[in-house]
Order: sequence, then structure tokens, then C-alpha cells
Amino acid sequence: MNEIKTVAVIGIGFMGKQIINQVVLYDYNIRIYDINPEGLDKTGRSLNRKKKVKNIYGKITDHENLSEAVADADLIIEAVPEKLELKREVFSKIDKAAPPHAIIATNSSSIPVSKIEDAVERKDKVLNIHFYIPKTIPMADIMRGSQTSDETFEKGKKWIESIELEPLLVKKECLGFVFNRIWRAVKKECLEIWAGGYTDIETVDKAWKIYTGMGLGPFQLMDGVGLDVVYDIEMSYYKESGDPKDLPPQALKDKIDKGELGLKTQKGFYTY
Repeated sequence: MNEIKTVAVIGIGFMGKQIINQVVLYDYNIRIYDINPEGLDKTGRSLNRKKKVKNIYGKITDHENLSEAVADADLIIEAVPEKLELKREVFSKIDKAAPPHAIIATNSSSIPVSKIEDAVERKDKVLNIHFYIPKTIPMADIMRGSQTSDETFEKGKKWIESIELEPLLVKKECLGFVFNRIWRAVKKECLEIWAGGYTDIETVDKAWKIYTGMGLGPFQLMDGVGLDVVYDIEMSYYKESGDPKDLPPQALKDKIDKGELGLKTQKGFYTY
């Protein structure tokens, strides 16, 4: 059984950065790739400023192409936007370039890896490993594909534990996995309350923070993730069910069309 020593993260958006921020605190080499070189540069500068670990930046190498990034990886985490065809395309490229023993995991928050796995040859070495925000929500869903081996699943579980996150084991494939399915129900109701004009976002966030003791409310969390990402996730549920009740509100699409994507554009539900 090959030990996981080198981890590649493909896609350095909001969640890609969160994953790197967690993994870099432990004894792993990290390879990063993003289609946008500026995103890589910003990630490097941000991590270098943290100085949480001696020689922190020395653990991370960024790469100009995906093939280089995964060439010596033991675990590859795909964290590209929540679009099925894009994920399938990325998985296929990873599969062709990565070492035969490497595990390929998707950080998708709504798409089961079973919908991606036929894009690769190594169907026994694929997983869903869905992260939340490790700094404040120290856990990750882990779920098999239709042919994932017990060895792959166990290695994924132990790796999650090694970076001091709690693995949430999914016993039977389901859309949304474990906590994300619960969070999705909360998020869906919040969006409906807002779009229907029943109350304002500040009231919802205040109620959530009082009840849970968390520092951020649902609308603040959605701004952090990105409203375009939130919309794509909701559309995944709608495409799966075909139920009009799962269609995200038009008001959310309107905000995206105006370029109000949340924290990354300095305006979403809140202005930053």
C-alpha cells in the first residue's frame, strides 16, 4: 500500500485555498495547479504570510500545467467549479498523467463521484472527499464510487484523520452526502425566506448565530463560498430531482448576472 506523501490540489478557488491551508500544516508535499496563474500567485503569497510552520512555502510548488502537478502525487483533490462535464474532463486528464497508484478525489459538494468515474480507468481509486471550511468546521464527507476499493476508502479516511479532520463516512451513496445534505436544507430555506421577502438577511444570520453559537450566518457563509458556486450546487439538486421546488430562486440568478458573487467580488448578500 503506497503511503500518501504528496497531495495535489487542482483548482485554487475558495475551497481549494481552504484545503491547502489545512494540508500545509501537516507533513505533506503539496502540488497546486489552477487554470488562472494569478490565483496560484495569490495563494502562494497568502500562505507565505501566515508563517504557521517553518518553511511553509517550501512545502508547496505551483505548476503551469496539470500534468506536472500530478506527476508524483499520491492523492489528487479536484476542486474545480461545480459543473459535471468540467469535472469529468479534469478527472480524465488527471487519470492519464498521475501515477497508477494515485487516488483521485473530488471535493464536489453535490456531485457523487459515481457520475464522474467512467471518465477514468482507475475506477477503484476514486472518492468523494468533501471539505467544509477546515478552520471552523473540522470535518470532511467521504464517499465511495460504484467500484471504489476498500483499500482506497480506508486510505482516504486515514488521510482525513491525519490532517485532524473528522471523516464523515457515507455508507450508501446519496446526493449531498452527510452534513452537506443537512446544510443544504438550511441554505434552501434561507434562500426562499430572502427571495420571498419574508425577512431580511441580517435577521436570518442573527438567528442562526444565536442558535448555533457560530460566528457566521448562512448568508455570510454563502458569500464566502461564492454565490455562483451556491447556484451551481442548487442546480445539481434540481437536475437530479426535476422538482420545481428544488430550482434556486431567480433573485439569486439575478445577483450572479450582476456580478455580485460574494466575498470574491466584494459584494454578494453583503458589501465588503
